[in-house]
Amino acid sequence: MTVISIQSQVAWGHVGNSAAVFPMQLHGIDVIAVPTTLLSNRPGYDTIRGRVLDVQLVADLLRGIEERGAPDDAKVILSGYLGSADIGSEVAEFVARAKANNPSVLYCCDPVLGDRDDGLFVRLDIPPLVRDDLCPLADIITPNHFELEWLCGAPAKTIGAVIALARTLIARGPSTVVVTSAELAGSPGDVIETLAIERSHAWRVRTPRLPISPNGTGDLFAALFVAARVRGSETPAALSHAASAIFAVLERTALRGTEEMRIVESAAEMVHPTRRFEAVAVDDRTTKP
Repeated sequence: MTVISIQSQVAWGHVGNSAAVFPMQLHGIDVIAVPTTLLSNRPGYDTIRGRVLDVQLVADLLRGIEERGAPDDAKVILSGYLGSADIGSEVAEFVARAKANNPSVLYCCDPVLGDRDDGLFVRLDIPPLVRDDLCPLADIITPNHFELEWLCGAPAKTIGAVIALARTLIARGPSTVVVTSAELAGSPGDVIETLAIERSHAWRVRTPRLPISPNGTGDLFAALFVAARVRGSETPAALSHAASAIFAVLERTALRGTEEMRIVESAAEMVHPTRRFEAVAVDDRTTKP
């Protein structure tokens, strides 16, 4: 079982591939990690060193793993933070070539664009490329609520509206849209909502809201969801596993009082979460936009 993971890498902390690779490996998955950035740490600290990689270097790395036959054996290609629109274009071409040669490979696009607190935090030429080039190639998209609204160009305040927006993306190509950190009218303030939407079905899972908001949670969630899918879980079971596993990590992080997620300490819990949160089917007939 192989996943090709194309996203940022940091020396300190847990975001991008530095949050995604180890959890997938814990699930018995061989991960081919291709960096789009090499940074000392994530933004938000007093200093940051390193840089977005040159597009030609990323292109060479992708060509190099193609020469080793990696896409032919891969179950999933996962992309996250891109760093530049040029890198995004190379990723789109790589995914298109991989799908042409291996029609069974799935592409999961985590559209790392921004969040409710900060708005867009990537270069302004990246979001249109993700929307127009990467999302139509994807089988799975994992936006947060803010990113879903940006990709669709419309707000969504109810569960019905979120489902309707997700299905506008599904109409363009992907089969599954997973919306993290969904902010829904009527939801209790002490829970986090995550939704998985397909053409004819939708599910929701609620986990307790903890008093922390570390970086990299979206990267970790996408990795855990992909890991469950690679291991054979259907969408609702994968949603339940990813939500339960990430809650375990965040609970440990809150107890430790650290800024960075306690991923290594939570290794056993990420594979077999002690506390499991089940995904519940949503009845579309009762969730009008």
